[in-house]
Amino acid sequence: MRSGTIRAWAFVHKWTSLVSTVFLLMLCITGLPLIFHDEIDAALNPDTWRPAHPEGRRLPLDDILAAALSARPGDVPIYMSFDIDRPVVNVTTGPRADAPVPDMHFASFDATSGALVPPADRGETVMEFILRLHTDMFLGLPGMLFLGLMGAFLVAAIVSGAVLYAPFMRRLDFGTVRTGKSARIKWLDMHNLLGIATTGWFVLVGLTGVINTLEAPIIDAWRETALADLIDGLGAGTPPVATASLDASVDSARRAAGDMELQFVAFPGSDFSTGQHYAIFFHGRTPATERIITPVLVSVTDGTSSGLRDMPWFVQALSLSRPLHFGDYGGLPLKLIWAVLDIMAIVILVTGLYLWIGKQSPDFIREKRAGALERA
Repeated sequence: MRSGTIRAWAFVHKWTSLVSTVFLLMLCITGLPLIFHDEIDAALNPDTWRPAHPEGRRLPLDDILAAALSARPGDVPIYMSFDIDRPVVNVTTGPRADAPVPDMHFASFDATSGALVPPADRGETVMEFILRLHTDMFLGLPGMLFLGLMGAFLVAAIVSGAVLYAPFMRRLDFGTVRTGKSARIKWLDMHNLLGIATTGWFVLVGLTGVINTLEAPIIDAWRETALADLIDGLGAGTPPVATASLDASVDSARRAAGDMELQFVAFPGSDFSTGQHYAIFFHGRTPATERIITPVLVSVTDGTSSGLRDMPWFVQALSLSRPLHFGDYGGLPLKLIWAVLDIMAIVILVTGLYLWIGKQSPDFIREKRAGALERA
């Protein structure tokens, strides 16, 4: 590799690292507990609620919907979702189907009795605080996009570091750590070794992190393209009075979905449906497909299904990036591997910052000048 090319890659590595290091360090530190988010949250905030009839039959969805609407006179249904690990049905209502989020009302119901499930009276948990800091630094979409830019800088820094590793090691054996040299040389070797060892993981986490920060634009793009095409083809306008049973509509969607798991229902007129249909979303049952959601549109007037509607590739990429980012695919063993790699990432960032600060010290500058004079 030519010296000019090496200097160009070194420039990229230096400045993408320096600009992003502090923010990446924050992301790695907050990301470490988030890898075990479910375990920590369950330990700190145990769920004391129990269903009325743990072994009993679940009520029809129409009955639960009726209970939710009777508790909110004048509201219309917007969404219905289902807890994974307990028999709870969540119903979101509002003054109209396209109501903004602040005007929506969220309530949970016992699927075995129809009774209201009391919300957890605990305010914002520690893990929710850490998640918000990790996601957008409490700045909303601008904060998410800024952290996405830092993630892009991370990928550039890692790729440039991997390119530079070969010329750096041309006179040394691969993976050498010169423990007999000065502390700075030892940490430089350790920084480079850990960096090259975690290159694949760093790129994966960086790219999935960037995708996650684009969640709002990705969902907006889906609404404006794929969902807009459905609305044009299947009917928009004011939602009609529902005459098809919700249970019958879900059963019709199940037949179209095959061996998939029910995830949530978007009612007519909501942001995730058309004006004439229930959008009933399913996900796969295997670890590889359980994050991929697929909607089935069912006519609100007669309960007929229009078949599966595959989500666009960019929405599927978003769905897959979330668990990949936190190692939430292979249970606790993969989470432990992610945690070890995250700790290694913290060491890489700290040593990189230490090495840069050390290069600015007067002693290092004098030593570098003396070495140059000797070579001259």
